[in-house]
Formats: sequence, C-alpha cells, structure tokens
Amino acid sequence: MTNGNDSLFPYETVRPFQREMVECITNCLEKKQHAIIHAPTGMGKTVSTLAPALAYAVKHKKIVFFLTSRHTQHHIVIDTLKEIKQKYNPLFSVADIIGKKWMCLQSAVTTLSSGDFLDYCKSLREQRKCRYYEFARNGQRLTPGAAALVDALATTPLHLDDVMSECRKEEVCPYEIAIAQSARATVIVADYNYLFNPPIRNAFLAKIRHELKDCIIIVDEAHNLPMRMRELQSHKLSTITIHKAMREAKKYRCIEALPLLEKLHNTLFSLGENKEEIVISKELFLEKVNGIMDRAEMIDLLESFAETVRVEQKTSALGSIAVFLEGWPSGDEGFVRILTTWKSKMGEIVYTLSKKGLDPSFVTREPIRDSHCTIMMSGTMTPTSMYRELLGFPEHTTEHIFSSSFPSKNRCVIVVPETSTRYSTRSPSMYKRIAVTCVSIINQIPGNCALFFPSYAIRDNVASVFTSLCNKTIFAEMPTMQKSEKKELLERFREYKSAVLLAISSGNFAEGIDLPGVLKCVIVVGLPLQPPNLEMKHLIAYYDRLFRKGWDYGYIFPAFSKCIQSAGRAIRTEKDRSVLIFLDERFLQHRRFFPSDWEITVTSMYGPIIQSFFENNNN
Repeated sequence: MTNGNDSLFPYETVRPFQREMVECITNCLEKKQHAIIHAPTGMGKTVSTLAPALAYAVKHKKIVFFLTSRHTQHHIVIDTLKEIKQKYNPLFSVADIIGKKWMCLQSAVTTLSSGDFLDYCKSLREQRKCRYYEFARNGQRLTPGAAALVDALATTPLHLDDVMSECRKEEVCPYEIAIAQSARATVIVADYNYLFNPPIRNAFLAKIRHELKDCIIIVDEAHNLPMRMRELQSHKLSTITIHKAMREAKKYRCIEALPLLEKLHNTLFSLGENKEEIVISKELFLEKVNGIMDRAEMIDLLESFAETVRVEQKTSALGSIAVFLEGWPSGDEGFVRILTTWKSKMGEIVYTLSKKGLDPSFVTREPIRDSHCTIMMSGTMTPTSMYRELLGFPEHTTEHIFSSSFPSKNRCVIVVPETSTRYSTRSPSMYKRIAVTCVSIINQIPGNCALFFPSYAIRDNVASVFTSLCNKTIFAEMPTMQKSEKKELLERFREYKSAVLLAISSGNFAEGIDLPGVLKCVIVVGLPLQPPNLEMKHLIAYYDRLFRKGWDYGYIFPAFSKCIQSAGRAIRTEKDRSVLIFLDERFLQHRRFFPSDWEITVTSMYGPIIQSFFENNNN
C-alpha cells in the first residue's frame, strides 16, 4: 500500500497492522466481497476502513454508510473525515444523522416512544403546526433558506451537534437538512436502524435516491448487532399499558374503547393466571382477540382514538396496543411468544405478553446480500464464524482476526478461580468473600480501578461489605443515569488518583467510553449470563437446530463478550499499563473464549504478580 490518494489514508505514518487492514478492505471492495474483522482497541479500525472505502466510493460513485450503535461514536468518524479532507481535499461531502426523534427541535419529544413520536411528527406536519418543518420544506422542495444552509454545510465534514446548532439558529428542521445532505453525500454516518430496520431503510434510501447495490456498509462495534436486531423484531403488551390506555379512554371520552380494553386485560389475566412463564401460541391469542372484536376492526378503532389522544399529549397507549395487535400474527419460525407474570415495585401483579425475535439474520441478510460490500468490525468479534452464521453472511465472506497492536507486557491478565456468582452459590458469605478478594486487589493498585458486576443486585450486595473495607474513593454507576450524569461522573472519576468505579458489565461504562491513562486495574466479577428463562431456552434450542451451537451462541459467547468489552476499558493506548482480573471459577472453565493472544495466569496468589507487574512497568 502506498500512502497516497489511492487510499486517502490521512496520516504520514502507516503502522503495519493498518497497512494490512487497508489492503484487506481494498481487496474486499474490488471483489465485492464482505468482511468480518476482529481488531482490538488501538488498531485504528476507523481510519483503516474508512480511508480505502471512501477512496473506492469517490472513484466508483458509491456511497459509504458508517453505522454505529451509539451517538457518541460519530465524533471519531467525523474527525477522521475532516483529516482526510484537509490532507487531500477530495470531492466528497458528509452527512451525520441519528434517529429523527433525537434531532427534533420541538420540546419534550425525547421521552416519547419511537412510534408515538413519528405519529406526533406526522400530525404536526399535516396540520402545518411545525414551524421548523415549514421553514425547511415547501412541498417536495427545500425552501431557499434551507437550500442555502445545506450548501454552506457541505464545505467541510461537520458533527451533528454543529449542524443542529446552525439549524436552531435558522429555525429549520435538522432532520430535513440531514436528509438533504444525505442525498448528495459520499459518506453517511448513522445508526444501525438506517439500513437494518426494513421500513426505515426503504424510506431513507427512497428519499436520498440510492439503492443497496450502491452502498458500502461499515458497521462499527458490530458485536452489538445480533442483540439489537433481535430486539428490533421483539414487541410486548402488558397490563400496565392496558391500564394507561383505559385512563386515556376515560380522560378523552373514548368510551367505546373501555369494554374492549377490559376484555383484553382479562384475556392476559386468564392466560397467565398462576403461571410465572408460559409459551402462548399465535393462534390462541388471535382466537381470544377475535372473540372480543374482529382484530382488524379493533386495530382501526384503537388507532382512531389514539390520533385524538396524540393531539393533546403526543403519546398514546391506545396506539401502542394497536401496533402490538397489528404485528402479532407475522413470523413463525425464529420467534417465540411468551406470557410472563411479575410483581411491580408497587406490589401490582403485571402480565406481559411478548413476541420475541430469535434470528437477527431476518433483518440483516438482505442489506448484506444486496450491498456492494458490508464490513463488520469490533474489538470483540470472535469467533468470526459465529457472526457470519448469526447475521446471514455468505460462506465466502472474508474473516480476519488481528492481534492486539499493544505489547503483551502492557497487560497482566489473571483469572482468580476462588469465588463464583453462579446462582446456586449466591449468599451473604459469598458476597463477603468476593468483596474481601476485590479489596485485597484494589488496595494494592497504585491508581484508579473499575469493578464490573453481572447485575446491580450482585454489585449492591458486594458493595455493602466492599465500601467499608476499601481505602479508595468510590463511584457507582446507577441504572437510570442520563447522558449528562454519566459524563459528569466520568469527569470527576478522571480527576482522582485513587478511586474505584463500581459498574455493570452490560451497563453504561462497559463499552463506548475511553479512559486512557486512568485505569490501572479492571476486575470483572462473574459472568453476566442471561437468566435461564423460556426465551433463553428457546434461543438455545433455535441455534442448536440451525448451527448445533445453541449453548455457545445463545448463552456463553454473549456473556463472555461483555466481559472482554468491560476489561477493554483499561488499555486504550500504547502507553497504558493495567492489570485485568477475572474473578469467578467459571472463567477457568470457559478459558477457550479469551482472546488467543492473551497470556493468562490462573492463580489465587495474585499479590506478588500484581506487585511485580507495577514494579516492572513503573511509568
């Protein structure tokens, strides 16, 4: 690879692994071949995929979609594109776009569900009550002011925050501006849904006048994609929603809906009475619904009432029920329908009927198949064969595993097999044992540390002992933290030289954050395995039928991936030195799931090893 316009690589120095990755991506683009790439932190994955993809797109009139799972990940992509633009000034433009709700300038819309927001937005536009849309669009065309803004924004790649700031000044709809930018863009930075949610994909591509065959798709942090796509296909109806709908019906005098809702509530109650979990057949629930009223007529009636409600309060539980009933019959193989019974914090017995998607490939296979090239990449993308099978990639897909670019001496990986968070072992004595072990490690570490637990309940049980023994300042993740609160906590945590963060392996701080130079130790306490409920049992059985690997694909690998992601918060640059502790006997049992290039020590005599590591890495 030469460092020039053929690759658009913006940096003077091209590291060997970056050269290899660029060549891998270039080869896939030229052969119209897909790729699944495991590349640990520090490889420079973004620039090594984006530079060759952009170069190919400019030359062959393609469009690059760089898809992420978090809004915060857009910044590094835009910054990379700025550097490419500054170095080569190639003829390309960029659009940075997120979910329409999150771009809206109307007040108090972020609390709405996606469906309610779209209905509210449609209502405002049809009634010509949204001044931002009115100032942006005149029928099918942009207003002169909006068109001038799009032209001005095209001169350089901009973060969405900057685009929204300009839109707020001009009082125009940021989403409509972003759509206009996307129609002329060579690179679109967006959420997964823009290409993997079928209705959103079809509408979006139609608006920007492109087809999948024109698209080069790069998916960042792609280990998240299977779960995200299963969630996309899952829907639920609870007695809580029905109670909200009944209150709406009374408040807005939708009297005709009340007896239907009461009968629907009684149906869930009768199906779930005295049962914690039960599989419900599609046909049985349809029979019960049609016994109340013809399903299609019920949907139309509830939706008509919902339109009245949304005019007054933006959101409608009546509409949510209509959406659930409309989607219930679709899908047989690859879905399971479950009714669960649980008790709320207020002591209320709640019945929830769920339609659970089991197969992510139902929504990923088409865009992968029809795109010019799809590249999935992550620092926890092993085994690559699992993702190839789960997401519906063809057999000839390129699978590439890169080793870490950081010297192995930078990390000390220890499995301590003397405790367990296995359900059968959980007890006050085990929580105390975990706490004492963590304290003995933490108090030895010269700097900040993070502990990642499988759940808040386990974290809190351990913390009741840990906090009284630990000599460091303690920070704790909370389940309801807002984005601003999370940012504030991290900023305060960075200021300390001797602090410990108590977090959750599947929570806010397990991925998507960078703490370079901050963490000297990460302890992963236990495996965050999903409860062995009916959904999990059906998922394992489904993957067994398809791949004969149900236990690994459905249960062990997803949990282990979260552990590796959590541990990855420690070493973010080549200067970082950190101890990674995996505290649970099951880490020894599942040792084969650790990255192949990790040198792992299994011991209960960790003290001298930790001391020696920091003595030899005193920086």
